[in-house]
Amino acid sequence: MSGFSSFAEFYPYYLREHGNRVCRRLHFIGSSLVIAVAVVALLSGQLRWLWLMPLAGYGCAWIGHYAFEKNRPATFKHPFYSLLGDWVMYGQMLRGKLSF
Repeated sequence: MSGFSSFAEFYPYYLREHGNRVCRRLHFIGSSLVIAVAVVALLSGQLRWLWLMPLAGYGCAWIGHYAFEKNRPATFKHPFYSLLGDWVMYGQMLRGKLSF
């Protein structure tokens, strides 16, 4: 599917693209690192470290897709919905609604 009219329509596709457990775990690690980098940079006043956020988040996610899921990240075709999907999936994993 290339066109989605809403995030609600996109998200089931997004979850199918993250069926591999290792890929989901790498997404979770990457998102956690993004939060950690942001907190440390803001609390320390060393904002120059914020450049690590996309490296940590996308680095972990893309390793998961290319090495384990064997697909191309949705970020390339659906950047906004994909970013939103990352955080919705992260929240669902934190709450136990989606397995690691």
